[in-house]
Amino acid sequence: MTGPDPSVPAVLRAAIGTYPRTKALKDGSLASPLLRLDFADIPVISRAFAPMVRELRFDVSEMAIATFLQARAAGRPLVLLPVVLAARFQQSALLCRRESDIRSPAGLAGRRIGVRAYSQTTGMWLRGIIAEDGGPRPEESRWITFEDAHVAGLADPPFAERAQPGQEMLAMLRAGELDAVIVGNDMPEDPALRTVFPDPAAAAEAFWQRHHLVPVNHMLTVTRDLAERRPELVAEVVRLARAAAAPVPPGAPGAPPASRAALRPVLELALRYMDGQAMLPRPLTVDEVWDGLPPGIE
Repeated sequence: MTGPDPSVPAVLRAAIGTYPRTKALKDGSLASPLLRLDFADIPVISRAFAPMVRELRFDVSEMAIATFLQARAAGRPLVLLPVVLAARFQQSALLCRRESDIRSPAGLAGRRIGVRAYSQTTGMWLRGIIAEDGGPRPEESRWITFEDAHVAGLADPPFAERAQPGQEMLAMLRAGELDAVIVGNDMPEDPALRTVFPDPAAAAEAFWQRHHLVPVNHMLTVTRDLAERRPELVAEVVRLARAAAAPVPPGAPGAPPASRAALRPVLELALRYMDGQAMLPRPLTVDEVWDGLPPGIE
């Protein structure tokens, strides 16, 4: 059996969203003699996460950090790359009705909070932030979910419950069936809703002063098989992704430093939050998170 022909670029199946930091990667502006990325047509990139985790459908895939950490703890053969695709402060994603008596995170004790899935990364960050900002611990609220975790077989904790089939989260909030909700990237433009944090920007600044990091939502992953068979291709994926992101100003949303050393505080905090929220099937260390990353990628 002969090895791959180095004169022919390898074709890798890829699932990556379109953002300013990925535009050059997806529109062909960046080319490589080693590989070509064959992008799947997935308008909502979160719909790629479960197929990647459960079926290894892609060679390269964007993935929510909470999903990856759950997958790593569950033993799925995926490798995390030190490439950040989406990061932001989370406080503006926690909403309630404008007339609600909830005035701050402290008012969420005992309340019904809707979230797409208990495993959602934005929810993970916000539950940790709520507890730090004087609000209840996760088990002191009722979490109403609408989907399973992307990682098959992971059960939600006992203080999370599933909405009835056919129910819609924002409609439940407007009807008073939920007291608050956590949304994702798409913020509803609805004057009947407001943020639970009275001043999300000030709350984000307080988070920054505590932790000196921007919470990461999505990173890049590859299959362990690709990392072991073709480490040079994985290194090239990292090079291309970083080159595509280079024009994005370092201080812009979604553009924090992307190296193993720079990401260590982010991962440490995410693991601490997830451990306190009953999200991991077993404890993880940061060193375990990077297991399988080919040598030379920092």
